[in-house]
Amino acid sequence: MKIYTVGGAVRDRLLGLPIKDRDWVVVGGSGDDLEKLGYRQVGKDFPVYLHPVDKEQYALARRERKIAPGHTGFAFDTGAEVSLEEDLARRDLTVNAMAETGDGELIDPYGGRDDLENRVLRHVSRAFREDPLRVLRVARFAARFKHLGFGVAPETMQFMREMVGRGELAELTRERVWREIEAALTSQSPEEFFRVLRECCALQVILPEVNRLFGVPQPEKYHPEIDTGVHTLMCVQAAARLTEDPVTRYAVLMHDVGKGVTDRARWPSHHGHEELGLPLVREVTRRLGVPTEYAETAEAVCKYHTLQHRVLSLRPATVLRLLTGLDAIRRPQRFERFLTACLADARGRTGFEDCEYPQNEYLERMLTAVNSVDAGELLRDKPEADAGELIARGRIEAIRRAKAEF
Repeated sequence: MKIYTVGGAVRDRLLGLPIKDRDWVVVGGSGDDLEKLGYRQVGKDFPVYLHPVDKEQYALARRERKIAPGHTGFAFDTGAEVSLEEDLARRDLTVNAMAETGDGELIDPYGGRDDLENRVLRHVSRAFREDPLRVLRVARFAARFKHLGFGVAPETMQFMREMVGRGELAELTRERVWREIEAALTSQSPEEFFRVLRECCALQVILPEVNRLFGVPQPEKYHPEIDTGVHTLMCVQAAARLTEDPVTRYAVLMHDVGKGVTDRARWPSHHGHEELGLPLVREVTRRLGVPTEYAETAEAVCKYHTLQHRVLSLRPATVLRLLTGLDAIRRPQRFERFLTACLADARGRTGFEDCEYPQNEYLERMLTAVNSVDAGELLRDKPEADAGELIARGRIEAIRRAKAEF
C-alpha cells in the first residue's frame, strides 16, 4: 500500500502558495487496511477515510465512469489494482492531476507541471465532460489564479462551450451552482469568473440577468466604458480591491441588472432601472437559493445606489428616507456594505478607478447626526404628540445642521 499527496496541495506547493488543505490517495490498499490502522470512513458517494490523528482525508484510488445524469451518477472501482495514473486521469485539470510521494518525488503523467509553468488551465481528458460543474470550476480557478497570469487553454474553452451548447449545465443542482459562485466571490479576481463563464456561453445559463447587460449602452459622459456588462465586471473588480467580503461583491454584481430591461427606445438612459432590477435580484435568489444576507444586501444596493450617488444634493427629509430604507441604525454592517458597494460602482468606470467619493463620508455623518437625536428628550412633556412624527422632525433637523457643517 502506497500513499501520495494529490491535487491542490501539490499544485500550490509548486506555485509557492500556502497550502490550506491536503488530500491523499491510497494505492494498492483497501478500506479494511485503513480501518485496521484506525482510519474512519466518512465518504458516502465513494470511500474516503479520516486519519486517526490529523483528520486529513484519505481516498482509495479509483476509476470512474458516468452511468447517469448528476454528480452522483458515477460507477467507481476502488480495487487494489487501480493505479495512481488511473486515479489522476479522472481529475479535471492537469494542474490538479499531480501527486507526490512522501519523499517529495513528483508524479506528473499529464503535464501538469508544464502547464503550471506556462500558466495554462487545461483539461486532463475527455472525461472532463462527465461532470458539467467543471465548467464553473475552471472559471473559478481562472479567477483564483488570474493574478499569477493563468488563462484557460483554447481547447478547454472550446470543450466548455460544447458542453454548454449540449445543455449539460441543466443537470446541475442550484446548491452546487451557488457554492461555486460563492467560492468565486472570495477569490482574488472574482470578475474573471464571470468573464470566463460569458466566454464559454455559460453565463447566459447560470445568470442570464447579468449576461443580458452586455451590449446595453450607458451615457458616455458618465460611463466611458459605455457597455453595462463591462461596467458591471469593472465594478466587481473594484469591489475586490476594496473588500474581501463576498456579500458586498455579490451586491455589486447585481446592482445594475435592471438596466437590461429598461425601455430600449430610451437607451442609453436607464430611468427607473433600480426598481426594475429588484424582481430580477429576487428571481436569482429564488432560482439559486441565495442566502438571505446576500439577497437582502443586493436588494438594498440595487434599490438605493443611485440615490447615494446624488446624496450630496438631497433634501434632509430624503436623506432620512434613504437611511430608513437601508435600516442603517439597526443594521450597521449592511450599511457599511452598502457604502462599499456604492464606492465600487463609482470606481468601476474607465478613468475613474481611483476617484474620490465624498458621498460615503457625508452619509456616515448624517447617520451620526440621526443617532445623536435623543428621542426621549423630544417626547418629554408631549404625551399627546405623534411620537413618530416628532422623532422624524428631530432627525431631519439634525441632518440639516450636519449638512450645513459638511
